[in-house]
Amino acid sequence: MKKTKIKTSFVCQECGYDTTSWLGKCPECGSWNSLREFKTQSSNRKTQNSGAVLNNVKPQRLSEVKYETKSRIQTGFSEFDNVIGGGIVKGSVSLIAGDPGVGKSTLLLQLALNLAIADKKILYVSGEESSEQIKMRAVRIASGKKNPRANNQEPNLLLLSQTNTDEIVIQIEETKPDLVIIDSIQTIESENVSGLAGSVGQVRYSALQFVRIAKQNNIPVIIVGHVTKEGMVAGPMVLSHMVDTVLFFEGEKFSRTKILRSLKNRFGPVDEVGIFQMVESGIEEATNLEQLFLTGETNVPGSVLVATLEGSRVFMVEIQGLIVSSGLPVPRHVVSGIDPRRVELLLAVLQKHAGLSLSSMDVFVNVAGGIKLSDPGIDLAVCLAIFSSLKNIALTKVVGISEVGLLGELRSVVGLEKRVKEAQKLGFKKIITAKTNKTISEVIRELGK
Repeated sequence: MKKTKIKTSFVCQECGYDTTSWLGKCPECGSWNSLREFKTQSSNRKTQNSGAVLNNVKPQRLSEVKYETKSRIQTGFSEFDNVIGGGIVKGSVSLIAGDPGVGKSTLLLQLALNLAIADKKILYVSGEESSEQIKMRAVRIASGKKNPRANNQEPNLLLLSQTNTDEIVIQIEETKPDLVIIDSIQTIESENVSGLAGSVGQVRYSALQFVRIAKQNNIPVIIVGHVTKEGMVAGPMVLSHMVDTVLFFEGEKFSRTKILRSLKNRFGPVDEVGIFQMVESGIEEATNLEQLFLTGETNVPGSVLVATLEGSRVFMVEIQGLIVSSGLPVPRHVVSGIDPRRVELLLAVLQKHAGLSLSSMDVFVNVAGGIKLSDPGIDLAVCLAIFSSLKNIALTKVVGISEVGLLGELRSVVGLEKRVKEAQKLGFKKIITAKTNKTISEVIRELGK
């Protein structure tokens, strides 16, 4: 009988640094109290999981490596395909995360149904729901589809309610599907690793097994991941390093609009976004993207439009500002959809260079439509929305597209011509950019007349 040896190590949950002893501060990334105990069992017996040595894999010349130029799988969602670079690459491992209830499972189940209709064999593994519960969602989704094959009787979609990592791997090897969906990695565990499901050791082991099975059998795998209360992907950072693609599905809980972003992609761009809408029967691709985030006429004080660039797309977005006198010793600054630190910086610029008295005011800034923006080109629109609300002046049909520097200057942004053309196409003529060669104080003085 082979003796089993318990190996104890400590792994940083932020960067994946591995050490044999506990440390208060990770020497790799500098995070405090981020090392967690990780126990593994090892034996002298060689198993099939021991890797490439048992498979007798030898190095190949680059010129000898063969691949298919059309090896991507089209999902039936053009928005999803654009985000990941044109379709799912065979043998790839993707991680999709998002807030609870945002629609991750619904999106992937619809994706599975689309591929099953296209005669692809799909294995949908769920550790959170039973097969009956998954079918209930499939029936609801199918009720809104016009395709006669989009029903709950689709034979190419295989459901597996399982939480054992090793059993899932066996089923993948036996069924050999065209795509595997794991929902979610925080709910599955293996007896070969100590710890509860969702622990550092279990997540690392499960991810390693799915990466191995995907690469060896050329089967793409999509893994669902949870998020922390800070909105980051839950689990050790090494999880994001192991997979090929990291996607984030976001959207306000009570908003119909959902956005799919790519945070990492070895086979495509990382700046594209996919726009979806939640409907009664599931999730649909959004239409009329140009005006998706507009609420109507911007003829009230505190509302300014901006043409923001997400990937290769331009969207017209409404920035709303509300300035009221504060009765508190420290005025409130509440921001939604934009980095609050960026708004604080713009408030300082407006006070210093535009002469606006904001030190005793409560400031509220919001991006209408529930979208989150990190584009520096929205700076001018934020400043104009604050000015408009403070002075109670309606900036009708005004579009501001520029970054604002600390010295009050307007700076050009990426894709300016493309943004201007989109604004003009929708009928906006008053477009303020850095090409006007004006400072923020000059722009505000001109609009205040």
